[in-house]
Amino acid sequence: MAEKLVIMVTHGPDDAELASIPFVMSIAALASDVEVVIGLQGSGVELAVRGAVDAIEARGFPPLAKLAADYRELGGRLLVCGPCINARKIDPATHFVDNAEVVAAARFVAEITSATNALVY
Repeated sequence: MAEKLVIMVTHGPDDAELASIPFVMSIAALASDVEVVIGLQGSGVELAVRGAVDAIEARGFPPLAKLAADYRELGGRLLVCGPCINARKIDPATHFVDNAEVVAAARFVAEITSATNALVY
């Protein structure tokens, strides 16, 4: 994979469409042999909580639970903003899905500056 796409997600369960589109884009990119990293910030961090996506389905899109599972199965990673989870009192050790990793701003900057392209939702 020579190309890399970073997708920053700032919407969580409160906006089903803007929470779903990044996963659709990520799956398409991975299927096209593009490396993908999803970064979760703001309310987007809630998407890394086990079970949080189970009831989310935007009109015209597959259920977010299926999209998130497909992304994970294709090797997709979720980088989750540390200060954002702290503000929401989310404990990653007990609440996060397996492919989620807590990071700080420096890691987001490194991922974005090494990417071919970046998208924000």
